Amino acid sequence: MSHKIKLVSARQEVQVQFDDRLILSAPIGTSLRDFFEEAAQHRSFDATVVAAVYEGKLRELSYAPRRDGRVEAVTMRSTDGARIYRRSLVLLLTAAAHERFGARIAVKHAMPDGAFWCEVVHRPAFSPEELAELEHFMRQMVIQDEPIIKRSVPLDEAEALFAQRGDQDKVRLLQHRTDEYLTLYSLRSYSDYYYGYMTPSVGCLQYFRLIHQGQTFLLQYPHPETPDRLEIIRAHPKITEAFNQTETWLERLGIEDIGRLNALIKSSRCQEIILVAEALHEQGVARIAHQISERYAQGLRVVLIAGPSSSGKTTFSKRLAIQLLAHGIHPLTLEMDMYFVDRSLTPRDENGDYDFESFDAINISLFNQQLGQLLRGESVQVPRFDFVEGRSLPGRHVRLRPNQIILIEGIHGLNPSLVTQLKADQLFRVYVSVLAQVNLDMHNRVPTTDVRLLRRIVRDARTRGYDAQATLERWASVQRGEKRNIFPYQENADAVFNSALMYELAALRPLVEPLLLQVKPLTWAAIEARRLLAFLRWVVPLPVSQINAIPDTSLLREFIGASILDDYHPTDPFSIEEEAE
Repeated sequence: MSHKIKLVSARQEVQVQFDDRLILSAPIGTSLRDFFEEAAQHRSFDATVVAAVYEGKLRELSYAPRRDGRVEAVTMRSTDGARIYRRSLVLLLTAAAHERFGARIAVKHAMPDGAFWCEVVHRPAFSPEELAELEHFMRQMVIQDEPIIKRSVPLDEAEALFAQRGDQDKVRLLQHRTDEYLTLYSLRSYSDYYYGYMTPSVGCLQYFRLIHQGQTFLLQYPHPETPDRLEIIRAHPKITEAFNQTETWLERLGIEDIGRLNALIKSSRCQEIILVAEALHEQGVARIAHQISERYAQGLRVVLIAGPSSSGKTTFSKRLAIQLLAHGIHPLTLEMDMYFVDRSLTPRDENGDYDFESFDAINISLFNQQLGQLLRGESVQVPRFDFVEGRSLPGRHVRLRPNQIILIEGIHGLNPSLVTQLKADQLFRVYVSVLAQVNLDMHNRVPTTDVRLLRRIVRDARTRGYDAQATLERWASVQRGEKRNIFPYQENADAVFNSALMYELAALRPLVEPLLLQVKPLTWAAIEARRLLAFLRWVVPLPVSQINAIPDTSLLREFIGASILDDYHPTDPFSIEEEAE
């Protein structure tokens, strides 16, 4: 028998390891919040801690570990921390509005500068004085550090609570839930459902502002990059118009929330909803083509198309080209990727990796030189980029004819520094993105970023051989590039196209769910996969027969496959060699 082994009683304390130098011990039952408060006496954190990753799993600070483990702080600077902060802030708003005014609040969509667009439901809009009073009431709750209590209740009890309060959006949502229990969060006397974690109390919600907007108001929150202050809210009329248009469509079709969408999917109207959504897309493309046609008569010669990853820019560009052909305008299509500089000249990001989304990754001088030559009717040999060798090589010869315009797709299309030699009336910029989506209910938004991520996971698995793990691990880098190179220039667009389809979550769920379930456990990607699965399970999946019935020209086909436009390229009558033949 080894003299190093001895019989002991069960340990009554748990050890939490923050890093190699800080290990704290406390009685079993001690919350992570208490551990972090003690840890703050020994080291600093880069922002307010709102949650934690304990042994590879995202945990609320109210969680009390029963076994030793490693812990990492989740602060407001992180994506998960920012979500938890915003979600808790919505609970603070809805609880305060209910207690102070007996009012119900609908959280509509997120504004680019960091704010939720909100409305008061079934009563007159808040006056500026009432909104100021509501904000003061919220701040008093923050000062008092009111706790947020988490509890699990039987489904019928939750349904009775929401029905009694008039929350029919949540009643509809629960009709398709298979679990017997639902997690509720309570702030004082107000209880509600939110998918995703919360802060343990409202004391950390120091940074917010309510901004009166006529019949609506904004709930402003801090950006992850600046977690200790609120930025200036700018006007975004073009993006706001797209939001309002989508909301009008959803109300007209009776699909204000996922509960209504689920009911329609199970009804005989499922195919009708798909066809109407596609018709609305086609109307949008046709409307933009008409605008371009009118401007073409006034001297327009270049159309720039930009948008973030997985917005459907490729399909949109092809459908726009078809609509332009119907107007008698032949597009010459170019891609910004053709003008990449050699890999040796490509800038690197903060991690030392090649930053292909950087503005300086494009040979801007050559691009502008050839653009000018084409518009003067000259023959140009455009470059092509060899992604294997990482070199720019000579490409095809092209020339612009009198009844043709140049159609260019690339992430920098809205950047005013891209085109330096043309007059404003010669350019038309289009912004393509998922701008508004059907929400779970009035308080649980479906982030449009998540819709694009789901699209990309499906497409990457189908066309690039990437599993969901790889796509999730790349996503943070993709988002950094979008925030730097695309989102600041949204309002430069002459036209905005919302590429969201009201039925697409139902179509994506059966395709993406198996991919998310294969993500390796106890990894950062697993935390993201679990979050995405949590809200997808509220969506009734589209039957295979209905997925197969999605039109083959649909923008969604770019991601789920079987698009008739995959191999379509607008007729290119511009090649000098072909012209000679």
